[in-house]
Amino acid sequence: MNKLAQEYWDTYWKGKETPLSVTSWQFGGIPDELAQLVKNGVKSATCSLHLLYEIEKEPLPKVDDYSVVLNSKDEPVCIIRTSDVKIMPMNEVPSDFAYAEGEGDHSYDHWRKVHIEFFTNELKDVGKVFSEDMLLVCERFELIDVK
Repeated sequence: MNKLAQEYWDTYWKGKETPLSVTSWQFGGIPDELAQLVKNGVKSATCSLHLLYEIEKEPLPKVDDYSVVLNSKDEPVCIIRTSDVKIMPMNEVPSDFAYAEGEGDHSYDHWRKVHIEFFTNELKDVGKVFSEDMLLVCERFELIDVK
């Protein structure tokens, strides 16, 4: 976690019992727009490719993980708490999850198109090819604080 995120985290939890698990990160693709959707209460879910967690040897998110969401300048925007994590093939993601991602017109078709494009590009960087049966890590979260 960078210095600004750590300061925000410490200030928010001062005098309270601090959760043990916290990370800081940007949303992929359009981090400023997606962080703003979270701040506005529109976005309450996100997903990522399970394969990338394996490649990068990163632990999977779990319920009650906290995150400081950063903008494109690595400045803290808000704090969220993971409330649900499910691993499923992209082609089995339900429409209510796509809606909770809060992007575009909130339709499943928009969600699918944008995510296929994003994941295809991410996988090119690691020499892999996208397919719609690839596993996604689907997280739902709640907004805890806005900076």
